[in-house]
Amino acid sequence: MGLKIIVCIKSVIVNPANQSVVRTSDSCELNPFDRPALEQALRMKEAMGGTVTALSMGPESSAFTLHEAMAMGVDHGVLVSDPALVGSDTLATSTVLAAALKRLEPFDLAFFGTRSADSDTGHVGPQTAVLLDLPMVTWAHSIESSETGLLVERRIDGFLERYELPFPSMLTFHPNSVEPRDLGLSGINGAFEEGEIQRWGLSDLDLSPSVVGEKGSPTRVLSLSRAHSTKKCEFLDGTAEEQVEELLRRLLDSGLIG
Repeated sequence: MGLKIIVCIKSVIVNPANQSVVRTSDSCELNPFDRPALEQALRMKEAMGGTVTALSMGPESSAFTLHEAMAMGVDHGVLVSDPALVGSDTLATSTVLAAALKRLEPFDLAFFGTRSADSDTGHVGPQTAVLLDLPMVTWAHSIESSETGLLVERRIDGFLERYELPFPSMLTFHPNSVEPRDLGLSGINGAFEEGEIQRWGLSDLDLSPSVVGEKGSPTRVLSLSRAHSTKKCEFLDGTAEEQVEELLRRLLDSGLIG
């Protein structure tokens, strides 16, 4: 039968309009940190068989990212979209994704990107795992199947860690864990013309508006804009000894060293 893998993906804002958080097909793209998770899922499918479903929460414009995932090789797309979801923070988002994953049960694995490019909290994957009471390993570098589940390896804080997880379980992936595949023209054409996306609202997930959107969010994004770096790079002239002396002088003058 193979594995049933679900990858939670997000449409992220790359071009905010007037600092407002409005997601449109022109201002958004597939979260780049989700691509390694998609690639890992597709490689497991190719090695062991099964299906890969992409799950996303957002406005109708988020369907574009699901089509892109299907162009990579994903079998099914599910979009959770409802006006009541506007203003959802990471906790409300995790609540929705946990309810959607419950509806998609049984599944063997649920994958997430390690974070999103437009908020960078890294909350959603772990929060969803807690809500579902499922084991999770974050920042996974490599995975392989075992007799009872999955062997996961990650490198963090100078340590190499190895875990054994049962099914079902959840993972987030290090951005450099794997190189995502390119999209072929035939895959793009098939995904956008023939790929069907299943759409769910709050009523399909048996969720109350009070636990999602602004009502269910203890935090709120007030604005979103690109950060402009003010750092400058300066090269020191002279011999190596002169450069060291000049660097030490500047560090002493600035008070960074005493």
